Amino acid sequence: MLPVFLVTFPFFALIAAGYGAARARILPLDAIPGLNAFVLYFALPCMLLRFGAGTPIGQLLDGSVALVWGLGALAVVAGVVAFTRNARVGWNDAAFGALVAAFPNTGFMGVPLLVAILGAQAAGPMIIAIAFDMVVTSSLCIGLSRLDGVGAGAAGGATQAARKALRGILVNPMPWSILLGVLLSAARWQLPGPLERTVAMLADAASPVALFTIGAVLARSALLAREHDASAAVAEALGTGVQPAPRAPWGDVLPVVAVKLLVHPLLIWGLGLGAMALGLPLAPAALVVMVLVAALPSASNVSMLAERFGADNGRIARIILWTTVVAFFSFPLAVGLLH
Repeated sequence: MLPVFLVTFPFFALIAAGYGAARARILPLDAIPGLNAFVLYFALPCMLLRFGAGTPIGQLLDGSVALVWGLGALAVVAGVVAFTRNARVGWNDAAFGALVAAFPNTGFMGVPLLVAILGAQAAGPMIIAIAFDMVVTSSLCIGLSRLDGVGAGAAGGATQAARKALRGILVNPMPWSILLGVLLSAARWQLPGPLERTVAMLADAASPVALFTIGAVLARSALLAREHDASAAVAEALGTGVQPAPRAPWGDVLPVVAVKLLVHPLLIWGLGLGAMALGLPLAPAALVVMVLVAALPSASNVSMLAERFGADNGRIARIILWTTVVAFFSFPLAVGLLH
């Protein structure tokens, strides 16, 4: 366990550094979107492009990996929506709770972390997982989030949400960088030397900046929630009629944390073993990668999606924060058991 912890510690330390910098206001909160944009539109696409171009095409088009990961993601979404909807949690909050349970932080955290632990061969299954979650899982949950209504209104809302999800996919550079990497791998082409070095420099910046940004985003969510609670409490005391927004109870947070860090990886492990028993050509090494991807904390961008679609972003941010904190201990344990 000690060698595994020594590998994972710097990754979580960078997240803690970003969290501390934002909480102490050393990093201005207004600068965080700029960091996020750099990672999303420049560094991370270059990293995915480089890994995609350097991965054999057979690993990038592995149907067994896509099937197992897809079934696991859909099962998590269905289960979380079914068991979390109640008088407080409608379709909108249940759908984004399902998304935060099924969507691991593969891009910002998983790719650099698992490549450091398992080597470059881990990139193929992760690229498949990223593509499925961005295209299918997120679109499905956004569509489900619009079902808080009846009749044609709900159907129209779901259709509009599907269009927004499609637009989000089209303007997101990560699917395009994955596609370009797949094409380069299939054609066995290489980028020209100067362009390759530019891509490599941006790709090398992806890991530290992305991890630092995760911490900063989590700190910003906590600070904004605290400021909102304080201002609402003052308004209530002054008799303005503004009531503080109630915090999501732990009963709406901890079960989703458990699903993300425990149920999801166990489900992928069971589905993978079942697929291998049925004779599907799923490599044991690919199954290990998928289980470890499922054991990652929740993707931080789910919080931004929840805010955009009017869900309880405070609940989603707390789930992301606690999956990240708990994963500091649980992820090295998972690596030690599987690697």
